[in-house]
Amino acid sequence: MDVLVTGGAGFIGSHVVDALVAGGHQVTVVDNLSTGKRANLSTEVTLMEVDLRSDDLDAVLQRVRPQAVFHLAAQASVPHSVADPAGDAEINVLGTINLLERCRSAGVRRVVYSSTGGALYGEPEQIPCTEGHAIRPLSPYGLSKYVAERYVEMYGRLHGLEYAILRYANVYGPRQDPFGEAGVVSIFGQRMVNGEDIVVFGDGTQERDFVYVEDVARANLLALERGGGQALNIGCGVGTSVNDLVARLRQATGYEKEPTYTEPRAGDVYRIALDASRAGRELGWEPKVSLEEGLRRTVASIRDRSL
Repeated sequence: MDVLVTGGAGFIGSHVVDALVAGGHQVTVVDNLSTGKRANLSTEVTLMEVDLRSDDLDAVLQRVRPQAVFHLAAQASVPHSVADPAGDAEINVLGTINLLERCRSAGVRRVVYSSTGGALYGEPEQIPCTEGHAIRPLSPYGLSKYVAERYVEMYGRLHGLEYAILRYANVYGPRQDPFGEAGVVSIFGQRMVNGEDIVVFGDGTQERDFVYVEDVARANLLALERGGGQALNIGCGVGTSVNDLVARLRQATGYEKEPTYTEPRAGDVYRIALDASRAGRELGWEPKVSLEEGLRRTVASIRDRSL
């Protein structure tokens, strides 16, 4: 199948691209390379350096005429969304509308939209959190991703565009940027490997559901044909505290320093884990990589990158 991946040179997107290529699909990537990297992509993949908000996107869709689009391009930083909510909405909402319009005119059959579960539900009333939980985002990022979800659903109703929505927990693994504001595993892992100090926002008791990036890529591949018209949580269903994560990473890296604790960040959820049983029923998906194994692989990739 001819497919197009927005944000395909980024952390999660490049792993989705790898899974699609391994599945025999012809892949075109659209990425403005603001955070993505050409080095994340194999030579088998065509890269179009186009912004999600650009009118040039139409020419790309008309030329490629993909049967399916995987939409991963986004502004993904919670702190940045708090500092610049308009900029966050411009990319995540208006950029998504621009893409959906181009998909409609190019005759795209299906869109698989990458959303967030970790920032969507707010402070959950039950753990793990199901897709039926009230939507109460604590940050503009969580809100903009949810608004984009609703536009995807609307295009399904108005124009018959098939879709599947994947709501991710905290994704981690190789290629995650250790120098950005997101990705605590990558940030801590890189600093521990370098012997540098680490800073924990809050007291470290806050919990996250960490899901390995290759498991997320596999969910996308399954959503190409299954889970239509559904919003599906993609997570492990278990919360891990930041303090526990630090301890696991210290063991994996041999790091001996103690972390520094500072004030919690505005917009961050305190405790979250996602119930992915619907993804099990609709996609036949479940996480396969344990946190211990995922951290081992991630630390190994950080060491390789540092050589």
